[in-house]
Amino acid sequence: MLEFKNLGKKFDNFEPLIDINGVVYDGDCISIIGPSGTGKTTLLRCINRLDDATSGDILLNGKSIYSADYNIIDVRQKIGMVFQSFNLFNNLNVIDNITVAPVSLYGKDRKVAHREAIELLERFSLRDKMNSYPHELSGGQKQRVAIMRALAVEPEILLFDEPTSALDPMMVNEVAKIIKDLSSRKLTMLIVTHEMKFVRDVSSRIFYLDEGRVYEEGSPEEIFDNPQKEKTKEFVRRINSFEVSINRNTFDLYLLISDFMKHLSSKNTPIEKVNAANLLLEEITLNEIFANEKDDSNIDIQISSSKDEIRLAYSNLNNFDFELKKTDELTKAIINNKINSRKIDAAKKTVEYII
Repeated sequence: MLEFKNLGKKFDNFEPLIDINGVVYDGDCISIIGPSGTGKTTLLRCINRLDDATSGDILLNGKSIYSADYNIIDVRQKIGMVFQSFNLFNNLNVIDNITVAPVSLYGKDRKVAHREAIELLERFSLRDKMNSYPHELSGGQKQRVAIMRALAVEPEILLFDEPTSALDPMMVNEVAKIIKDLSSRKLTMLIVTHEMKFVRDVSSRIFYLDEGRVYEEGSPEEIFDNPQKEKTKEFVRRINSFEVSINRNTFDLYLLISDFMKHLSSKNTPIEKVNAANLLLEEITLNEIFANEKDDSNIDIQISSSKDEIRLAYSNLNNFDFELKKTDELTKAIINNKINSRKIDAAKKTVEYII
């Protein structure tokens, strides 16, 4: 359905896209991921012709989107876009936001457009908001209206630019459900996102962008569980890691545990391993930080997780010890029962627990 051929985009002193090649098939749900600045949003903007490529080509159903066969309005009818900041028309109510493009740009009969908009509102559970204005809606409701507005022109492909970035965690799941529903209806979609659990849940394939190219592509399992290239491996390692440096003078156990749990909530880690890691993190921080009241050095903690295990490593360079100093025997027994093994690296002054 969509093909990129040696696609490049250069700004004055920045070239995010150098040589993008890839194929999008009918019904694909492709997530585009990668470090910040690697051109993910720029690629979407080129596909939708909000930006024009400086080299290469994009083929839609075998024809260049830059050819005479497609003007910009045609391209944007066939390739809809849902923006990160929603971009709703603040002076229009919800139903007018949905119907304005089909009626004004594509000449659809107003009554037909209105009836179809009502159907969308019912499908997205927002019929009661049809006369509301954007400022009266929550972030999740605005996102649903933005999706309905894009669907109203009956696109062949739908682009999402960070669809969950402006939403609270509860609404991320709602957007995932919507996109899964659209995928089940065989709508072709490309999604730029930093939400990796979301990527696993909705994607049929993933494009990992780096070095101005589609550096690696594959299924979620291939990219997250068995990446082949070095930069992809490093990216996956980073997103699976939780790193923090804590000091006894500013230490907040509840904030630390909260941040840790937020990190693991985006993974498919078994709950019994999460609970074991939570207990271990609490014991290590309390015993190491308060073992020496005169010690103001930081403790560096790194936690990495996969579907099979959690690794928790810590070091306290000024006050390193191989044992938990003040932990009672019962707690030691509990911890030992929760871990598979413990590794000590005396040279690096680190202890690593494997759960």
